[in-house]
Amino acid sequence: MKLSFINTGNFKLDGGAMFGIIPKRMWQKLNPADENNLCSWTMRCLLIEEGEKKILVDTGMGDKQDDKFRSIFEPFGNDTLLNSLGMHGIKPEDITDVFLTHLHFDHCGGAVIRSSDGSLSPTFPNATYWSSKKHWDWAMNPNPRELASFLKENFVPLLDAGCLKFVEYSGQEICPGVKTEFFFGHTEEMMGLHITNGKGKFFYCADLIPSSYHIGLPYIMAYDLRPLETLSEKTRILEDAVLNKTYLLFEHDLQTGCVTVKKDERGRIIIDEHIDLNTLYS
Repeated sequence: MKLSFINTGNFKLDGGAMFGIIPKRMWQKLNPADENNLCSWTMRCLLIEEGEKKILVDTGMGDKQDDKFRSIFEPFGNDTLLNSLGMHGIKPEDITDVFLTHLHFDHCGGAVIRSSDGSLSPTFPNATYWSSKKHWDWAMNPNPRELASFLKENFVPLLDAGCLKFVEYSGQEICPGVKTEFFFGHTEEMMGLHITNGKGKFFYCADLIPSSYHIGLPYIMAYDLRPLETLSEKTRILEDAVLNKTYLLFEHDLQTGCVTVKKDERGRIIIDEHIDLNTLYS
């Protein structure tokens, strides 16, 4: 099994929203904000190649957005989903599965493309797309707090095309060595991925731990629906990562994609090593 990061571009989000109760004078040292209090983040997806399977985990925000959307989130950078896949020799029709951790726009926007005639269709024509039923229903009937994050043009065409399947239970394998887990702090039934292969154990954090800056337990996004649930879920994942030397894979950290963690002399969980995934698989 081979794991590769797929960079799909960068965008900006309010620093206070991303760091929750942490004072700006603390988080500003980690990810400095611009004059509008916006911090820069990336959308780092994951490619899993195992035998005939080519599984893409999340898809970034895509390029269907209008000018108003772009003025709010300020997407920037030269990376795109399809160009990054192409750098790995992967064409859209090669992808067998697309695993969507959740349906917020920055995780699933690239799942659907808009043609020149305005029609919407799956970006990966031969792929099975995976969500969870409870989260799908949640996204289809969004609460006011998450309404702006669930853009139905990003996922309803998957159902219309007949290529959507649902992970039925937490712990379900989508291929040998790749196991799902449900989380409920950030949004209803978000999914993370536990991956085990010859290089060790990996966990794709999605928005449970969006960046290396969020390893500290109080660093929880204000976007999260149930922050105390996030705290419990995050604590368990980090404790397990220390115990098993699990590689943590970050989706939104502009600088750092992969780390291992350890406990310091005060018992706090901190970064142990920064890992270059390309070097690990070279």
